[in-house]
Amino acid sequence: MLFRPLLALVLAFCLTFVAAPSSVSAAITDGAGNSDFVVGNERSNARFGNIVNTGRANDCPTIAAGSSGSISIGSGDTLSDICLQPTEVLVKVAPTKRKKADFAKTKIISPSNNTTIEQVFGDISGSGAFAEKGGIDFQLITVLAPNGEEVPFVFSAKDMQVDSNSSSISVGTEFKGTTRTPSYRTSNFLDPKSRALTTGVDYAQGLVALGGDDKELQTENVKRYLDGKGQITLSVDSVDAGSNEFAGTFVALQTADTDMGSKEARDLKISGVLYGRKG
Repeated sequence: MLFRPLLALVLAFCLTFVAAPSSVSAAITDGAGNSDFVVGNERSNARFGNIVNTGRANDCPTIAAGSSGSISIGSGDTLSDICLQPTEVLVKVAPTKRKKADFAKTKIISPSNNTTIEQVFGDISGSGAFAEKGGIDFQLITVLAPNGEEVPFVFSAKDMQVDSNSSSISVGTEFKGTTRTPSYRTSNFLDPKSRALTTGVDYAQGLVALGGDDKELQTENVKRYLDGKGQITLSVDSVDAGSNEFAGTFVALQTADTDMGSKEARDLKISGVLYGRKG
């Protein structure tokens, strides 16, 4: 008697997989059921099976190359869906002790397909001044420097304040300004010796380590939450006036993680793809 319910359960389980669709649509739809309302982005019509594990979900939307026109901006307008996709990260390192530090190419090792800042939005004020208000405005990234050092950093568009000194967005428009780079570590993070800003122990080396003026020990023991300031330039290469979209490139200068003050801040130069739209 117990065999029949078990057989029925197995058959139902098998039929579920037989009836399941071969691929799941990842299309985004609007209130009217349209699946292609996300302009300039082929991902809106793509299927899940064509995107998963390919890295395409990390790509910024694009518009037709060579598109031109002009998008008027002024006080009261907003910019939204701003996307910044890093394609190259340079870190300032010294090849040898006798050579001056200079920017060198790195390899992004973590995360592999989740480095993009997107859906950033904010308000326009004055003559082309943009102030960031929210969105997925930071990513934690680790790169491998040529000397074998792993360099973690927070790629950030937080509190982005940029100005184009223009009342419109067209090919050649540049927004220049600053960003805020938060600490890679939070106050509760424990280092390998259980030291932190608000939890754990204060001095892993014991009372003996308190004597003398050892700066290296002090910076390791005394944790600090340190924000950084970055500089960013957004350069517009293409404009679609019909859909109020624009695309181009960006260059950001900021510092890497200092492990809450225990390491020297390395300079970074991040460049990549830009996308955004008005409204």
